Amino acid sequence: MEFEPVIGLEVHAQLKTKTKIFCSCSTAFGSPPNTHTCPVCLGMPGVLPVLNRKVVEYTLRMALATHCEINTESRFARKNYFYPDLPKGYQISQYELPIAKNGWIDIPANGKPKRIGINRIHMEEDAGKLVHDPLQPVSQVDFNRTGVPLIEIVSEPDLGAPEEAGAYLRKLRAVVRYLGICDGNLEEGSFRCDANVSIRPADSRTLGTRTELKNLNSFRHVEKALQYEIMRQKETILEGNPVIQETRLWDPERSRSTSMRGKEEAHDYRYFPDPDLLPLVVDTDWIESVRKDLPELPEARKLRLIQDYGLPAYDADLLTTDRELAQYFEDCIQSFDNPKQVSNWIMGPLLGLLNAAGKTIDASPVSPADLARLLKLIEEGTISGKIAKTVFDEMALSGRDPVRIVQDQGLVQVTDAAQIETLIDKIIATHPDEVQAYRSGKTKLLGFFVGQVMRETRGKANPQVVNEVLRKKLAS
Repeated sequence: MEFEPVIGLEVHAQLKTKTKIFCSCSTAFGSPPNTHTCPVCLGMPGVLPVLNRKVVEYTLRMALATHCEINTESRFARKNYFYPDLPKGYQISQYELPIAKNGWIDIPANGKPKRIGINRIHMEEDAGKLVHDPLQPVSQVDFNRTGVPLIEIVSEPDLGAPEEAGAYLRKLRAVVRYLGICDGNLEEGSFRCDANVSIRPADSRTLGTRTELKNLNSFRHVEKALQYEIMRQKETILEGNPVIQETRLWDPERSRSTSMRGKEEAHDYRYFPDPDLLPLVVDTDWIESVRKDLPELPEARKLRLIQDYGLPAYDADLLTTDRELAQYFEDCIQSFDNPKQVSNWIMGPLLGLLNAAGKTIDASPVSPADLARLLKLIEEGTISGKIAKTVFDEMALSGRDPVRIVQDQGLVQVTDAAQIETLIDKIIATHPDEVQAYRSGKTKLLGFFVGQVMRETRGKANPQVVNEVLRKKLAS
């Protein structure tokens, strides 16, 4: 029997506000435990929450960027459950009337765009963090994260493969980073998701029993966990057993999921309107003001890079995955107007360097202006492409100007045809057997002679001049 997966994602994005959603405590990451707390976020008796206006503004940005309908009136609700990291015994969220609904984003799927529906976007507060002692059965709780503002983005079950789920997450992450509302850091938990997955016969429209996957803190983990769960459900059904509706925890070290608890339904949380918070009313003037301030988003920037600079779609797609990376490219173009060559160097040597060092483009040791100067040196014939790689490595280590590196290390390219011809005559004279073999039809030996010239000049000879002179000399 052929099965098809049905996947929906619940993405939580931590908003980059300075203070929490209902109090003035700091949202800074990495502070000592329980230092960013107050009676409000700890749920002490008699305190009242006050909504942070910036949280609403950031949520509106995301809603507009994902083509959502915005509810001019929305309500906060109490989501009731008991866990040690939830000091109030409930979480303030939105349920029946979220701030936004019925949106969408497009993702690439099998070489074509696929539209993924967004069921809703709502605001809520984060819970605390449990820290489990590895040596004894003790857990400690840090309430610094309690009350940190989140938006939850709930997709429709439109994703049909783990790879589509990965593409959707990458697209959402790019959007929140372009908007400046979330740093998208999966490792620190500021951008995280839960995945709901079921399978059904390929010819059926009826949804199967779904399971929820948690502890997915990287795109790779999301895709691997979904692949595992799809296979597990197939094997369960083919063995004649029912799939159980439950929440499962992904174990990345063992590459498998384990049962965590039965999956809750909405009624298990006993939602009801929060009596301490008035309905949120958002007028159309505010919505339009936010709309006018939206930045250029990834898809629009990708199309512009293709149209304005003639970049291939692959290059434009990679460069626009990150707002800062796209800006680096455009800053470099301002000083060196060869878009494809700039793109090649960014996607090759620069990103290779950054990935190896575990750095982002913000921490690049090579500035856009310095990369442009290096590429000008190649274009002018001052250095060869091979020498440029050596110069680039030195720039990354020292931060020095490429022109100064070339001058100090004597790396200027040899372009004098007479000088190169004299050297080639010497090489031909010392390799008569190879010369005879070349003239007998083994023309691939040209590469051998080019290598000899480059070795003698330490890679500084102009490759075009070398090839021209060699062909002329070897043909005679």
